[in-house]
Amino acid sequence: MKRLMIFRLTAFLILITGFSSYTHAQYYANGVVTTAVPFLRISPDARAGGMGDLGVATPTDANSALYNNAKTPFAKHDVGIGLTYTPWLKDLGLNDVYLLAASGFYKLNDKQALSASIKYFSLGNIQFTDISGNLLNTGQPREWGADFGYSQKLSDRLSIGLALRYIHSNLAANAPSQGSIYKAGNAVAGDISLFYTLAKENGQGWNFGATFTNLGTKIGYTNDATQKDYIPANLSLGAAYTAVFDEQNKITFGLDLHKLLVPAAPNPDPDATQDSINLSNYRSKSVVGSWFSSFSGGNQLSLINVSVGAEYSYADQFFVRAGYFYEDKNQGDRKFFTVGVGVKYNVIGLNFSYLVPSGNGVTRNPLSNTLRFGLVFDLDNNKDNTSSTAPTNN
Repeated sequence: MKRLMIFRLTAFLILITGFSSYTHAQYYANGVVTTAVPFLRISPDARAGGMGDLGVATPTDANSALYNNAKTPFAKHDVGIGLTYTPWLKDLGLNDVYLLAASGFYKLNDKQALSASIKYFSLGNIQFTDISGNLLNTGQPREWGADFGYSQKLSDRLSIGLALRYIHSNLAANAPSQGSIYKAGNAVAGDISLFYTLAKENGQGWNFGATFTNLGTKIGYTNDATQKDYIPANLSLGAAYTAVFDEQNKITFGLDLHKLLVPAAPNPDPDATQDSINLSNYRSKSVVGSWFSSFSGGNQLSLINVSVGAEYSYADQFFVRAGYFYEDKNQGDRKFFTVGVGVKYNVIGLNFSYLVPSGNGVTRNPLSNTLRFGLVFDLDNNKDNTSSTAPTNN
């Protein structure tokens, strides 16, 4: 009962977060790298969502803490606040699955900034059944993660960011025990990020970024300390170039590469004893050891997700965006185009993004028709700050 129920919860969670290649039982994924709390990998910002989830090296905005906290000291404003709502899997007719995100920063001075963000993920309602399919009670799984960060310029072009995150995942709310004791999972993680800019005062030039995110403890949903799963530790590298044509027109192009720092679970072994040993070895790896072992074995290029995007800006008030996200077919097969628009008036900005439908029938992408709605506030415009080199485009 325990294995069946957790498998159903895990399979549903993988579905709603866009991973389609999940097979066998709870821990076996035929080389697919899976983790707990995959909601942390959902891009929550409408601006980035319009550019194929691009955000590691794009010009600083109010939601920078969600992608690269080190960007915030280069902001043109003293305070930035971003709010985003994302209905999830609307194409499947689900109306109670959504992601809420809030992010913001406060510049202490021209060289230092504080930031914070929170993601809240509602998985809707779950109907629990026993092994025979008989209906039991229902649950309302919920997850959230909150972090607090600090960033500082190391020079006029280089900055570093640090963040500490708390993660709470209550997947088995109201789950029937049937001899097993379920509880909410909790984990603590940290982020390390770097940002380097060669951009001029008007914003033209290159930006580069690198982030290590969700470096933290494992998470478990029972009292059994050996039954804990990895959270989505991740390495991201990004580059973006902004071309400024005149005072009114500019365009930014960017590329992000993402790789999970999590090893793939072992494939099933016909020998039950060996199968148990393989699984035990996989789950007993230390957190730090798992980061390094994620680079061993298999085709490492197939483990890299790619985000490519562009943003056209007119007078820093009107924005048009487009992008593409790629994931290898053996790692989930998420491939989609995105488009987005934005408008800004005074201190308020509105952003919208849309995930273009792809596939037909059984091949139709369950993420098709995904919308994101974002609201941004840029406060205390620091007009005398002439040392910032990365423009704020919202």
